[in-house]
Formats: sequence, structure tokens, C-alpha cells
Amino acid sequence: MPAQDLNDPKALGRQLKTKAKTAQRLLQDYTLYGKEAEEQKLKVDKMVADNADEYELRNANKILDESNRMIKDSETRLGQAVQELRGLVVRVRSSTECAENAELREELIKAEEALEAASM
Repeated sequence: MPAQDLNDPKALGRQLKTKAKTAQRLLQDYTLYGKEAEEQKLKVDKMVADNADEYELRNANKILDESNRMIKDSETRLGQAVQELRGLVVRVRSSTECAENAELREELIKAEEALEAASM
């Protein structure tokens, strides 16, 4: 964040909102990839039990591997987003602008809620 934005409540509010939305979206991605991997694992297990064609089984395993890679990737990106948001929340909470600006306080509360949800 540029130095002049540290004193601009509107810019701080936009930063909080953007980073909070990013963390929420990445949490949603992480959750969806986890569900997708679970479903694919069940599908692969069923194919093994049913003695499915080797080619189809290999392709199903490739899809499962890709889902697992996406889980790791989204977890990494979520961790980075949470870390950035946490740093911004700390800076905003300690700024004088936060105490003086109701809109900024509101964005701070939303950002803290997003942090809490993403940290679970």
C-alpha cells in the first residue's frame, strides 16, 4: 500500500474490502476443491470395486490428483491472503482514521469477520 494511502480512510476501506473479499473467495475455492476431491475419490473407489476399464480408472485418478493439487494451491493462496489481510487489519486498527471514520470501522469489522471465517 502506498504511503499516502495510510492516511486516506477511503483507500484503507477499499483495501480492507478487496482483501476480505479475496480471502472469502479463496476460502470458498478451497472448500469446493475439497468436496470435489472427496467425490472423485468415491468415484475412483467405486470404479476399482467394479473392476472398471484401466484407461477410465487411470483418467479418474488423474482427475483426483489434479483436485488434490488444486487443494494445496488454494490452501497456499488462502494463507497468503489471510496473512495480508491480517497485516492490513492490524495497521488500520492502530490508525487514528479508524477511530474517526464510521465507514472504515464498518469495513474493519467485515474484514475481521472474513479473517475469522478463513482462519477456521
